[in-house]
Amino acid sequence: MSPGHRHNERHRSDRIGWLRAAVLGANDGIVSTASLLVGVAAASTDHSAILITGVAGLVAGAMSMAAGEYVSVHSQADVEKADLKREKMELESAPDAELRELAAIYVARGLDPGLAHQVAQQLTQHDALGAHARDELGLSEALEARPIQAAMASAGSFAAGAALPLGVALLVPGDGLIPAIFGSSLLSLASLGALAARAGGADPWVGAGRVAFWGALAMALTAFVGRAFGATV
Repeated sequence: MSPGHRHNERHRSDRIGWLRAAVLGANDGIVSTASLLVGVAAASTDHSAILITGVAGLVAGAMSMAAGEYVSVHSQADVEKADLKREKMELESAPDAELRELAAIYVARGLDPGLAHQVAQQLTQHDALGAHARDELGLSEALEARPIQAAMASAGSFAAGAALPLGVALLVPGDGLIPAIFGSSLLSLASLGALAARAGGADPWVGAGRVAFWGALAMALTAFVGRAFGATV
């Protein structure tokens, strides 16, 4: 293989940011909206009230997810920027100490001191801040915080997830509403868990079972609460 030729490899680490936000948003959209619908349906037979609750839950949940994800990831981005700014100042004020620090990192990873110092020198000449960001601070482009991307992924995936039980509520009125929402939501959650696990390189069956279990528990609890309050109102 020639030195200029790069062997292309496919890794999953670059999916962590958007995958986490999308899976979390879709999962919350299905679970929270289905639970709301099941809880209200258990307390009331007014179909219009059930639908209004579902729509309100979709809109409020999507905005809440977007805002929460944006604030959370933006805080992470602020910390990363502050660390890089401090590292840049240290490189300017004490370059020799920073070079020794970088070499010590490579020694700890298994290089002999002479080679570690040589590697640290060459990386410092090429991109000192990038080398320290990657090897000292653990920051990389693949894991970089992207607040807007995370917020949009969360809001969109929440709305998509919430639309599933809401669509079932729209199409199946009457006594069959609760079983229909429960069954379709569990199927959707299991499929989501399996797809997310597969995309992340994990066991799809474990992912499906984990997500479906917590979804079933959430819907069962809200149905119980709705039935209890509905019986006393």
